[in-house]
Amino acid sequence: MDLGDAPPDPGTCRPDFVYYRDVIWPEYLAPADTSKSCVSQTGCHDAANGRSSFRLDTQDPIDQMTNYQTVTRFLNCGSPDSSALLTKPLSGLDSHGGGDLFDPGSQSEMTFLTWFEQ
Repeated sequence: MDLGDAPPDPGTCRPDFVYYRDVIWPEYLAPADTSKSCVSQTGCHDAANGRSSFRLDTQDPIDQMTNYQTVTRFLNCGSPDSSALLTKPLSGLDSHGGGDLFDPGSQSEMTFLTWFEQ
């Protein structure tokens, strides 16, 4: 008996991949301003030598699907503003070894929250 595709795990959060690839990656995770980047020259979250379980591929060509799968483990679709992917780098919320990367109300925060409206 074919039951069809397996349903996603409860709590799995999968916002739009295209928005991730075209906006979240270049503007939020790996912006040109390396002081605001999760994978800059310091390699904080680079898959090869990064810290924590949040490690992203930066080798050309970048495996964006693998990165997306990693990123989604740090999301909360029921309450996007509670997602670790937002609260860690956001000033004044969770402790972040890389320091605060942006402030509440910033363009980075808006870029992130817009992802859940796609």
